[in-house]
Amino acid sequence: MKFTKIAAGLIVAGLASATFAQARPDNLSTLKQFKVATTDLNIPVVPQEGKNAAAIRENLKKVKLPPGFKIDLFAVVPDARHMAVAPSTNMLFVGTRKTTVWAVTDRNSDGVADEVKSFAPSLKFTNPNAVCWTKDGFLLVVEHNRVLNFPAAEFFYEGPDVAVIEVVPQGKLIPVEEESFNHGARTCRIGNDGKLYVTLGQPYNVQPKEKVALYEKIGIGGIVRMNAFDGSQREVVAVGIRNSVGMDINPKNGAVWFTDNQTDGMGDDTPPGELNRVSRTGEHFGYPFIHGNNVQIAGTAAAPDLKGMKAPEKWTKPLVEFPAHQAQLGMTFYTGNKFPAKYRGGVFVAAHGSWNRTKPTGAEVQFVPVNADGSVGKMEVFASGFLDPDTGLYRGRPVDVAVMKDGSMLVSDDFAGAIYRISYVGEDKK
Repeated sequence: MKFTKIAAGLIVAGLASATFAQARPDNLSTLKQFKVATTDLNIPVVPQEGKNAAAIRENLKKVKLPPGFKIDLFAVVPDARHMAVAPSTNMLFVGTRKTTVWAVTDRNSDGVADEVKSFAPSLKFTNPNAVCWTKDGFLLVVEHNRVLNFPAAEFFYEGPDVAVIEVVPQGKLIPVEEESFNHGARTCRIGNDGKLYVTLGQPYNVQPKEKVALYEKIGIGGIVRMNAFDGSQREVVAVGIRNSVGMDINPKNGAVWFTDNQTDGMGDDTPPGELNRVSRTGEHFGYPFIHGNNVQIAGTAAAPDLKGMKAPEKWTKPLVEFPAHQAQLGMTFYTGNKFPAKYRGGVFVAAHGSWNRTKPTGAEVQFVPVNADGSVGKMEVFASGFLDPDTGLYRGRPVDVAVMKDGSMLVSDDFAGAIYRISYVGEDKK
C-alpha cells in the first residue's frame, strides 16, 4: 500500500472538512494539504535525568520479577499510557489521556530512550490514548471521538507539522451526546483483515435501561472495526462489554483478544475482571446483565433499573476471571524469543490497580499462558512491587505492555510518568 496511491488521494478528498473549536488554532486542514502550520521547528524535549529519574530508578529496586529477569527505566514519559512500537526504527509512540502523543526514540540502540518529545504538536489532541500501526507503517491515533492516520510517522516526526489523514472527523466516532469524561480512553489494533479495530467503553458505571439497545446498535460498550484510511465499512464486532482498555491480535490465528473492567460499587471482591476472545462478528459478552462467569448485575443495587432484563440466550463467558477491581488494561501477546519458553505466545496484562476497594490491589503485570489449542492456563503475577504493602500507596500503576524487536518488554506507567524495560538476562530459557 503506497502513500502516493492511497493516502494522498484521501487527503485531497478531505480538504473541505470543518474547523473545530479548540483551545489552540486548528491546523488539521492545513496539515492535510501538506502546508506549513508552525514556523517554530523546535520541540522541547522531556528531561531524562535528574531527581525524578533517580527516584523512579530507586522505586524499581522494589519490583519483584521471576528469576533471570530485570527491570530498568527506559524513559521518563509524562502520563504514559498505550504504546505503539515502530515497525522500522528503534522508537515508539505513546498515547495519553490528556492532549499529547509522545515520540520516544532510542537513537543508539542501548535499551534506554535518548529523546522524548511531543508528536505533531501543531495539532490539538483530545484524549489520544490509542496508538497502533498498520502493517505498512501508518500510525493510527484514536482519540475520545476522532480518528487520525499519520503516514510514515516514525520518519517524519521531527518537526511540529506532520502529514495527516482524517479517518473519522471530530464527533463522529460516537454520538456527541454520548461523550463523557468517564471511560473515554480508546484502544486500537489493525486486524489481519487490514481493518482498524477500536474499543469503545460505555460511559456509565452501568448503562441505564434506555441506553442498552442503543449502545449495542452503535458499538458503545463493544468493539467496532472500519477502514483505517477513511472510516468506511464500519461494523460492530462485539457487544456486551463494559469498558475495554486493552486489546491485541493473536498472531497465530488473527483472533481479537481484549480485557474488560468490572462494575464498581458491588463489594471488594466482586465482580471479576475479564480476559476475552472474539470468535464471531456480533458476539455478546454478557454486559450489563452478567459479569464474569455468572455474576448478576441487572437488578442489583448497581443497576436497579435493569431488573427483569436478561442476557441473550447466547453470550460468551471470559477465558480468565481476574481478581476484582484490579483494572486490567493493556495486554499483548509475547512474540519475542528472548524470554523463557513458557512465556512465548502467552499474554501479558497490565493491571492498573484498584480505586474502588477497601484495601488496594493490583498495580502489577500479570501473565496468562496460552496453550497450543488456544486454551489458557492459570494467571500468575509476573511483576509486582508497584504497590507498597505497608502503606497501601502506589509507587506506580502499569497501563500497557508492548514487545520490542529485541525481545524485551516495555511497561508504561501513567502514575510515575515512565516507561520501564523488562529483559531476560538468565541463562536457562527452558
